[in-house]
Amino acid sequence: MQGFKEISPKELQENTFKLIGKDWMLVSAESNGLVNTMTASWGAMGVMWAKNVVFVVLRPQRYTKELVDESGRFSLTFYNDEFKSKLNYLGTVSGRDEDKIQNSGLSLEFYDGIPYFNEARLAVFCKNLYKQKYAPENFVDEKLIDLWYQKSDFHTLYIAEIEKVLVKE
Repeated sequence: MQGFKEISPKELQENTFKLIGKDWMLVSAESNGLVNTMTASWGAMGVMWAKNVVFVVLRPQRYTKELVDESGRFSLTFYNDEFKSKLNYLGTVSGRDEDKIQNSGLSLEFYDGIPYFNEARLAVFCKNLYKQKYAPENFVDEKLIDLWYQKSDFHTLYIAEIEKVLVKE
């Protein structure tokens, strides 16, 4: 955690629409000695059950989803624009096929068993509270199914408590 300082989630001053939707994030997890990460641009931060939480959605075919399910904990890390090509790479290559973390050149670190990357400018460490697979019958706007789920590979929604927030000093 060298070069980082801890802040309260309430101190976070980022525009989450930009942070998640435009800048993207890495979702990283570890289970039984296996680590993977994936790029994501869908999610949210807020309050649920009187807890500071993140909302993250993962498709069933993603290797990182397996590790999030097994470990119950994960990190979200955010980067400056100079890392966009690395995030693009990490979002298009599967960790099942190659050691994409090593190939990315990012420096893998751990906080309390949760992987994150030293190059991040912001790291959010999370513990699963709830998960539910999206179901076609629950879509009010059914056009979303045709637009985003032609393969019926519906996301699983995770609501996770924010355990710690680190920002680069």
